[in-house]
Amino acid sequence: MAGCVLAIDQGTTSSRAIVFGDDFHPISVGQQEFPQHFPKSGWVEHSPADIWTSTLRVCREALEKAPSGGADVAAIGITNQRETTLVWDRSTGEPVYNAIVWQDRRTADFCAKLRSEGREGVFSAKTGLLLDPYFSGTKIAWILDNVDGVRERAERGELAFGTVDTWLIWQLTGGKVHATDATNASRTLIYNIHENKWDEELCKLLNIPQNLLPEVKDSADDFGVTDTELFGRAIPILGVAGDQQAATVGQACFKPGMVKSTYGTGCFALMNTGSKPVRSNNRMLTTIAYRLNGETTYALEGSIFVAGAAVQWLRDGLGLIESAGDTQSLAEQADPNQDVYLVPAFVGLGAPYWDAEARGALFGLTRNTGPKEIARAVLQSVGYQTSDLVEAMRADWPEAEQPVLRVDGGMTASDWTMQFLADILGAPVDRPTVPETTALGAAWLAGSKAGVWPGAEAFSAEWKLEKRFEPRFQESERARLLAGWQDAVKRTRSTQD
Repeated sequence: MAGCVLAIDQGTTSSRAIVFGDDFHPISVGQQEFPQHFPKSGWVEHSPADIWTSTLRVCREALEKAPSGGADVAAIGITNQRETTLVWDRSTGEPVYNAIVWQDRRTADFCAKLRSEGREGVFSAKTGLLLDPYFSGTKIAWILDNVDGVRERAERGELAFGTVDTWLIWQLTGGKVHATDATNASRTLIYNIHENKWDEELCKLLNIPQNLLPEVKDSADDFGVTDTELFGRAIPILGVAGDQQAATVGQACFKPGMVKSTYGTGCFALMNTGSKPVRSNNRMLTTIAYRLNGETTYALEGSIFVAGAAVQWLRDGLGLIESAGDTQSLAEQADPNQDVYLVPAFVGLGAPYWDAEARGALFGLTRNTGPKEIARAVLQSVGYQTSDLVEAMRADWPEAEQPVLRVDGGMTASDWTMQFLADILGAPVDRPTVPETTALGAAWLAGSKAGVWPGAEAFSAEWKLEKRFEPRFQESERARLLAGWQDAVKRTRSTQD
């Protein structure tokens, strides 16, 4: 059989498709940005049609660019922005509302109400998650309660819920398959990660009819075949994982204690904890890393809502740069005697603070502060936030050794940013030769299921280092900078706990 795999990487700001060869390297790529919608402060939406049409377009582009027009593609793997929530009509496929994006904060008051009623414990015990607007469950409830007629239609069994993977599977199979995988299900706030099933009690607490929900499969599984009209032939869909879990797989973090961190719109660090979930005492998330052959591997996860999005803010909001690449040269020229801190809480703070009401702020400004210092503060904010996550993970799981951090995502192209990350962590940072690890993880899930790519051990052996960044800071300098960061965060918080 041919060893090529098509990976769909449907992200927050763009859709991409990559054809990987049997050497695990990209052969062809299609990519398209699509609009973001901000109807109210703290609200973030996407058009479901934009998600689908951009995905279809980039798949066709990648296949056309590939040798033999993609005829050698044996399978499709899907990875996606997680927690983004869609509800549509089972008969027509028509969405009842825009997709509510993972960054959206409209359900903050609902989450606060549930917490005040003492409900967070039951959600956390069963799902490994916290009561936060980030997750899909309260978004589903909002759609059911705020879009005319939707609750009645849902209770009659006329509607379907899905995260983005489910929406794409539905579209790709012509409405024949309504399914998700365990990693995406684990981010909904209504999936019991210990029993691996939708939880009846949690659905009742959020008033969500279970007939809305998709079938939950392994991450490498049979998700149907594509409609022949889309690509000229039916291609099996054999791999699905949420983007951060897919990156964990793509970075070959198959052993307990291994850590990866992805820098895209947000930043997400996952530590593989093996076959037993580790419950966090430091407001990390316990989640499913992947499920293969019915066996679940768990992870601790820290989620940062704003990483690359802060660079976009420099470009689109402030007009200080023309392209993301400009930030490194500005940072290199910044005044070393100024300690400027950006706390990028544009949509609240994620782990380990989980403060939905916090908003972004700059600290340490002087009369001499300019674009260079602000650009440096933006890049440094990524390192500071990652340090928060890694320290919390180590506190939750002390037996884990000081991790070497495997990194991926757009921001890792900046050597300056990666060196600061190593410096502020006090730990090595490894950047792989194949930067598209999220898509690669989805491709491996599909390719291994199709039998055209090797198993986990052989795949791990093929992981190659492009560059290692070793820490250079003295411990006193690291401690001084982190103390300044913690002070800035404290001043930004909406509550002091």
